[in-house]
Amino acid sequence: MKRTLNICIISDVHLGTYGCHAKELLNYLKSIKPKVLILNGDFFDIWQFNKKWFPSEHVKVVQRIMKMAMGDTKVYYITGNHDDALRRYSGFSIGNIYLRDSLLIQINGEQHWIFHGDVFDLVVQYSPLLSKLGGHGYDWLIRLNRFVNKWRTALGKPRMSFAANVKQRVKEAVKFVADFEDTAIRLAREKGYGFVICGHIHQPQIRQKNGVTYLNSGDWVESLTALEFNFGKWSIYEYDEADFEVTNPRLKVKEALHDPDDEKVMDEEAMLLDILGAVNG
Repeated sequence: MKRTLNICIISDVHLGTYGCHAKELLNYLKSIKPKVLILNGDFFDIWQFNKKWFPSEHVKVVQRIMKMAMGDTKVYYITGNHDDALRRYSGFSIGNIYLRDSLLIQINGEQHWIFHGDVFDLVVQYSPLLSKLGGHGYDWLIRLNRFVNKWRTALGKPRMSFAANVKQRVKEAVKFVADFEDTAIRLAREKGYGFVICGHIHQPQIRQKNGVTYLNSGDWVESLTALEFNFGKWSIYEYDEADFEVTNPRLKVKEALHDPDDEKVMDEEAMLLDILGAVNG
């Protein structure tokens, strides 16, 4: 049974990279039925995009979102720094899919300002550590992390995030996160907004300060989190493998051999990959 949500926000999926947990994200997307789905930046990682390496699990995530958009779900794609090449097309829309640089929506009489957050890179000084983590060193750290987590899962132990632990323990990293959040809150307050929602720093969070509520949806590389709005309040969803037990293949019902909707999704997905390749090329 799918959970019905008013709004779901995910960010920093980084499709097209090794660190992306596409399988887990697909499980999550199949379990929900949101009225509005917001992809708050870095959904695709155009910086590292390679059409020759785009795993089937990553393709299935794209197909799932397109199926949702073909139904009753409105999908807002907000651009981030790793997909900033799409900003030249901001304002474009097709069907239930809308491409934007930021989004301002009113919920329960409160203005919610939604954007990725990379604009703060010009305001908040990156620490040398985070700069290194943002490059190839970060990618190798994620690879090692996934290898270790496979063993931890096999032993019945919970996942752990190396990068998150480093960020939480190193003084410069902690200061960067705090400065990022405080900057978002300050700017939202100056604009008269009650809520500001970001991604970018891969740190799921809900906190209040100076009359403004700051929210961050985390990511699907380390945290595997999302923001959900339902029953009049926001909450952080954290993926738990135990919630998605594997079904015995013999018990699965075979899908129809021919589904016109599936063909339409595959055609649109192929066209999208061609566009991303052209943008990146």
